[in-house]
Amino acid sequence: MTQVTDHGGGVRSIKVPIPDNPLGTTLVHLVDTDRGPVLIDTGWDDPTSWDTLTAGLTACGIAVAEVHGVVITHHHPDHHGLSGKVREASGAWIAMHALDTAIVRRTRENRPERWFAFMMDKLVASGAPEEHVALLREARTTRLSTGLPAFAPALPDREIVPGELLDLAGRRLRAIWTPGHTPGHVCLHLEETHPAGLPGHGRLFSGDHLLPRITPHIGLYEDPDDATVADPLGDYLDALERVGRLNPAEVLPAHQHAFTDAPGRVRELLAHHEERLADLLSLLSTPLTAWQLAERMEWNRPWEQIPFISRNIAVSEAEAHVRRLVKMGRAESVAGSDPVTYVAL
Repeated sequence: MTQVTDHGGGVRSIKVPIPDNPLGTTLVHLVDTDRGPVLIDTGWDDPTSWDTLTAGLTACGIAVAEVHGVVITHHHPDHHGLSGKVREASGAWIAMHALDTAIVRRTRENRPERWFAFMMDKLVASGAPEEHVALLREARTTRLSTGLPAFAPALPDREIVPGELLDLAGRRLRAIWTPGHTPGHVCLHLEETHPAGLPGHGRLFSGDHLLPRITPHIGLYEDPDDATVADPLGDYLDALERVGRLNPAEVLPAHQHAFTDAPGRVRELLAHHEERLADLLSLLSTPLTAWQLAERMEWNRPWEQIPFISRNIAVSEAEAHVRRLVKMGRAESVAGSDPVTYVAL
């Protein structure tokens, strides 16, 4: 069944399914403007997702050909996947932060073998066991021998500039740069009185930055061409505090459901990550690689039950947390260790 929610004031959301994913759905938001409807995110590129999105638009009295623009909170496929199809059907523009647009461009231009080599090097450097790296090596061989098509997400044609209002006739939607989940993640602040009169400052389309019951994945930024030692968790925590100070009346996230009390949720997330960093420090009483750290961290299931792809994500998250500890002067890498181990100070 098509699931459309009317949030009032010319804002609605459509639950678009994500195939084979525990998140279940992406909330695609629809904002009425004086030049036509604008989507915030589009959902996963899948026939069922497309049918659900177009059926949701129809339920709102809108044909997909009428969509005026698409604003993307970040480049991940459950948010940006259907953007190209929407543009083909309507001629709509697509807007994204420049840092995530750069990732889309690299994804389109880099050959699959380069990505595989990059990921294998990262796993080896993290201390991954040979049996795990071998699975990626096998996947590379299969991918290259079968000649599967490269992943080619749509290139945006407009840039979202942090701090500026988007060009939406009749609406005040301001971009807020909130890196961490991705380098170019943005939240979008609708600077208009809440239609139900809730106290606070407008409404916030929060993408994956601020969710009501789960924490977004914070891992390393993947860029084969950039050797910069980034601090994604530090970026995320700083952006959380900025969003908390904004104090929107209501948050409209890309997953789960709308909620109020953004400052309270921000405090919960800050406390969660501080507790996790403290747990990691106790684990680092003896030197550990990023892989060994991930094996010992608390996840939503035991390590032996975590599948291959999710283990790669977990190791990336472990590395993001240990980088934060190093930057804070609470841990350091052990000189001469190969693969690199870390220890608490």
